[in-house]
Amino acid sequence: MTTNGKTFLDMDVGKAFAGFTFPGLDIESLVAAQRKNIEAFTQANQLAVEGAQAVARRQVEIARQAVDEASTLLRELTTPSVPEERVAKHAELAKQAFEKGVANARELAELITKANTEAFNVLNKRVAEGFEELREFAKQRVAR
Repeated sequence: MTTNGKTFLDMDVGKAFAGFTFPGLDIESLVAAQRKNIEAFTQANQLAVEGAQAVARRQVEIARQAVDEASTLLRELTTPSVPEERVAKHAELAKQAFEKGVANARELAELITKANTEAFNVLNKRVAEGFEELREFAKQRVAR
């Protein structure tokens, strides 16, 4: 949404309400608090996007490794060998593939958890600050 080339966030809301008086309401503090809220949401969103990008990059790396490993595995499986050795080799390769898959899934889960935690911490901090701002406002009102 734009107005005369400015987005809503670019407009100075404090100036827009400069002529209005609201008894008992500090417009400047309210605008400052909302600006902090928007900044916190923007930062949390950026962290979430960066986390999603990191997960996607790692998934691509895992896929590339899987293709390389599958190619190597196919070469190994097509080499002539005694049937007993072949069965043992298949079992070992299956075990390794399973363990690698579990490790990759764990790594991706940790990346997702880290990104979510970082974004949540930003929002949690802002909510705590908002409650503190509200408490200070209430103290000022009582002092009057």
